[in-house]
Amino acid sequence: MAIAKQFLKSKPIAKVTFELPAEAVNGAKTVALAGEFNDWDVTTQVLKKQKDGSYKTTVELPVGGEYQYRYVLDGTTWTNDWAADKYVASGVAGEENSVVVL
Repeated sequence: MAIAKQFLKSKPIAKVTFELPAEAVNGAKTVALAGEFNDWDVTTQVLKKQKDGSYKTTVELPVGGEYQYRYVLDGTTWTNDWAADKYVASGVAGEENSVVVL
């Protein structure tokens, strides 16, 4: 599981759980989620380490949009989500961003 989406019936919001598996973390000590929804700030959304070595966090996002994001390992290495809904060109050095579609 990389992205889990829980749609709320009471309002147009989805609780999106982002998870980076242990093998993708590659020994990093910190993992952050940076994306359009937090102005690409690598300090806003830090993922919590799970017992199995994966990292996880949950973000509330408006339904009906597409949101670009990437994980940041140890504050320096940017990486994509292996199970993103899709990928788009980031405009930076031929890199792509992960996208979650709600």
